[in-house]
Amino acid sequence: MKYNPFEIVKTFENQIAAYTGAPFAISVDSCTNALFLICKYLEVNEVTIPSQTYLSVPSSIIHAGGTVIFDKSIKANEWTGIYQLKPYPIFDAALRLTSGMFIPKAYMALSFHLKKNLPIGKGGMILCDDENAANWFKKARYEGRSEKPYKDDDIDFCGWNMYMTPEQASRGLFLLQNYPEFKMDVKEENGYRDLTELSVFKSNKTVY
Repeated sequence: MKYNPFEIVKTFENQIAAYTGAPFAISVDSCTNALFLICKYLEVNEVTIPSQTYLSVPSSIIHAGGTVIFDKSIKANEWTGIYQLKPYPIFDAALRLTSGMFIPKAYMALSFHLKKNLPIGKGGMILCDDENAANWFKKARYEGRSEKPYKDDDIDFCGWNMYMTPEQASRGLFLLQNYPEFKMDVKEENGYRDLTELSVFKSNKTVY
């Protein structure tokens, strides 16, 4: 094949990096998996998040080996656009995509879900300024593979199948053509429910 279709994925990553001000942007198939990979890389332990957020956030933390503490305070749950997975420099930025949004020394997870600012259908991105982390994320999302032919590669850890497809990336590039310099945060219709009401999280520690 003369042209590698995955080059368009790199182009999309480069455009998002330039737009957000992040040194590195690593595409994945969802914001959920972006958070999972970040938590896995940082080997999180106890993580405190707002009790009113999306279901997959605590799930990602738990699947990565961490434990979740839900903050039920009014202040914590008045977040808009972005919030921190405390005490780690991890930010769930699923509801935000605007220019210059990158926070130095942070690991930020973006969402390109149908209901988000750049609705390519499904997809996510990790923003960071840590080159070692960026290289790990690239391999981890692709079953531990490097960006080289499979026959020439040596796999040194077991990764996951979480990469973004060229179809998703091309849709993202198309939508970025007319994307504004500054974009308001998306708001979840009727807000997020309190996850501590769910049976699966009844035993989790809470703070106020």
